[in-house]
Amino acid sequence: MNALHKKTVKEAVTPRPPVVAVMGHIDHGKTTLLDYIRQCCAISAEKRHRNAAAGEAGGITQHVSAYEVSRTTAEGKIKLITFLDTPGHEAFAGIRSRGARIADIGVLVVSAEDGVKPQTLEALKFIKESKTPFIVALTKIDKPAANIERAKQSLLEHEIYIEGYGGEIPSVPVSGLSGAGVGDLLDMILLVADVENICGRKDKPAEGVVLEAARSKEKGLSATLIVKDGTLKKGMAIVAGEAVSSLRVMQNFLGEEISSAGPGTPVAVLGWDSMPETGSPFLSFATKKEAEKYLAAARAVPPKRPHMTKNRSEERIAVPIVVKTDVSGSLEAIEYELRKLATDKVFPKIIHTGTGDVNESDVKIASSGTGAHILGFNVKIDNAAKSLSERDGIEVQIFEVIYKLVERAREILLERTPKIEVVETRGKAKIIRLFSVVKDRQVIGGKVIEGLVRTGDEFKIIRRGAEVGTGKIRELQQQKVKTDEVVKDREFGAMAEARIEIAPGDVIESFVIVKK
Repeated sequence: MNALHKKTVKEAVTPRPPVVAVMGHIDHGKTTLLDYIRQCCAISAEKRHRNAAAGEAGGITQHVSAYEVSRTTAEGKIKLITFLDTPGHEAFAGIRSRGARIADIGVLVVSAEDGVKPQTLEALKFIKESKTPFIVALTKIDKPAANIERAKQSLLEHEIYIEGYGGEIPSVPVSGLSGAGVGDLLDMILLVADVENICGRKDKPAEGVVLEAARSKEKGLSATLIVKDGTLKKGMAIVAGEAVSSLRVMQNFLGEEISSAGPGTPVAVLGWDSMPETGSPFLSFATKKEAEKYLAAARAVPPKRPHMTKNRSEERIAVPIVVKTDVSGSLEAIEYELRKLATDKVFPKIIHTGTGDVNESDVKIASSGTGAHILGFNVKIDNAAKSLSERDGIEVQIFEVIYKLVERAREILLERTPKIEVVETRGKAKIIRLFSVVKDRQVIGGKVIEGLVRTGDEFKIIRRGAEVGTGKIRELQQQKVKTDEVVKDREFGAMAEARIEIAPGDVIESFVIVKK
């Protein structure tokens, strides 16, 4: 029976389409390469025409942000690959802290003309931090200035060790214009998927990651999901964080309604009760009742309390910040200065850094962090990023002087620092005489023995060392002249409001409540 069970499990696990993110420096040919793959490898000519028309008409393809590619292997088998049609950083940034990873394989694009550039290294950092296997695609090989050997040497100089140059990272020369080498790149992606054993099970409820979410008047709340395991079927219910969808409408990347989606498939799901968070994992259930039961159980589990330490560092509030600079040297200096701003209550959490202008990808990353700010030094913000930041309420500020950027970061941390109400004693006065009492209004005379007392001050009544009541100074006089305050060693008369009758010999302590 055990052997039979093992066989069933083994048969249930099958290879699935790998999910691929393409990253690299600006103008190194990422978009051209992806466009060629989408137009020439994704779908048939008839479907390609329908897809283009749907895109022009504002169809769902503008929101899916992923598409499938088919590749016929040397053995004649047709295999699928899912490409993320979003800025590559989004496949790695923001979601690392949630334990989820959208991309299975990364493609690091490096121009054969220019070699390694700052954003190449930035992309590499994301890939390495997420421990994602990757391939180097040497692009623009058809350009007159292309030099593949020089580009490989540039990789070596930046400690990117490709095959044949002391490492095991695969590299493929390609042209996004002519399509040269694109087939080899797809074959290499499938080979890496085999080596990494990227598999899924079709016979279980689907689970995966939310790639992005959107709101529109026509469709309401919709989200693009990547199914990483299991099968998603129409009629199921999906839970992503606090958001729930009763799955009535599901579309593939062509905008066509489908009834099911297996492992490795990108889908657009409509009909959510709230906006699912980008990068959050999702689970699916046979019925909405099961989904609600799961959600109720998850809400009932109390959040884990941080372990107490002497410096209570785990209780500090993290303030997420995105930093973009003109050059990497400036970035290093700013990161160093920002780290120095940390206090025992708050600290700046740099969730993303990079060189170059603030772009749409940066804003999307900031949107994944609660209350995130984008600070730029000697850069600009492009129009798409500006529109998105205004829509999502993300603050973007650009500076030309580092210390001004640091000062703004200090202000942000101060604004986010928890305020604690503290009672501070302002002064003490000894009561010499009680002149009259009318209900809770009392006319008293006394002498300030410490600090000062002011009109409007609240006070404690201290009798024989114990607090017996409280009151408030409504009016002050000094030598029968109305005044706002009386300082130490001066006598005064006062109209006080208190429920407890103040007696000669009592001490009143005036106090203020301040937030620190």
